[in-house]
Amino acid sequence: MKTMTCKQLGGACDVEFHANTFEEIAEMSKNHAMEMFKIGEQAHIQAMTEMRATMKSPEDMKVWFDYKRNQFNEMP
Repeated sequence: MKTMTCKQLGGACDVEFHANTFEEIAEMSKNHAMEMFKIGEQAHIQAMTEMRATMKSPEDMKVWFDYKRNQFNEMP
C-alpha cells in the first residue's frame, strides 16, 4: 500500500490517500476534490482551476498523469 497527499496529486491540502494502484489513488483524489468543490472550499477550487488549465491539452494531461503515476510507482 502506498500513500500520496492531496497536494502531491495537484490538490490543496495534506489529506492522505492510501492505495495499491495509481488508478485507485487518482480516483480517491478525484472524489476528495469533488467533495471539496461541493462545500465551496476555495483552496481546492483554485487548485482545480489550475489543473483544468494543465488538462486542456490531451498531451499535457497524459504527461502529467504519467509523471504522477511514475512517482507513485517509485514509492516503496
